[in-house]
Amino acid sequence: MTNKRWNALGVVAPVILAGPWICGEVFAEDDAPAAPVSTSEAQAASTDDIDGQWTVVVGDAANTTAAGYTVKEVLNGADVTVVGSTTEVSGSVTIADNFLTAGGVVVQTNSISTDSGRRDSQFRGNIFDTSTYPTATFTIDSPIDLSTLPKDGTTETVTAEGTLTLKDKSRKVSVRMEVLQSGDSLIASGSIPTTWSDYGIEPSSLGFVTVEATGSVDFLINFST
Repeated sequence: MTNKRWNALGVVAPVILAGPWICGEVFAEDDAPAAPVSTSEAQAASTDDIDGQWTVVVGDAANTTAAGYTVKEVLNGADVTVVGSTTEVSGSVTIADNFLTAGGVVVQTNSISTDSGRRDSQFRGNIFDTSTYPTATFTIDSPIDLSTLPKDGTTETVTAEGTLTLKDKSRKVSVRMEVLQSGDSLIASGSIPTTWSDYGIEPSSLGFVTVEATGSVDFLINFST
């Protein structure tokens, strides 16, 4: 992502599938996809009324839509953080009476990439089998109260209860998200702690590299009416 630590916040937990990789590059912590929302260029809300249908869009440079994963591994004795992401995210949410009542996000798994073509090939083949499982999804299961969402370009933290589906395996998850109303946009970001084996994703252990059994599914979503 162009941002240091995603500026985001999140209404519907968009998600992007995560998968452990067999080779890694060392990433500075500030390059990880999940991070607090940046309000440095945020605007006051253009309207107090947020009811209606909101659709995922590609945002500006500071808050572009993206989803991805973070996983740690030990590569040749060195601690490594591997990050993958994509901007190929779609979906929508419905807000009624200031409650986010329904919605979901779809991520195109074959477009998830890192800085390594070899790692990406492993993810698309052995790890996630993206030809068989071309999408990952997150759907909202319970209403989210947005009645106190600030109108001055600052953020609020909310909890979303939903269902995360990776490789056609679905699990109930709870995720804390930062939500921002900036101008006529809603921006959401968060990170979902994930145990890969819950979704049929087996971490690699090849002697020279060992991938941790847990990681996170991360997202930054920009919505517009």
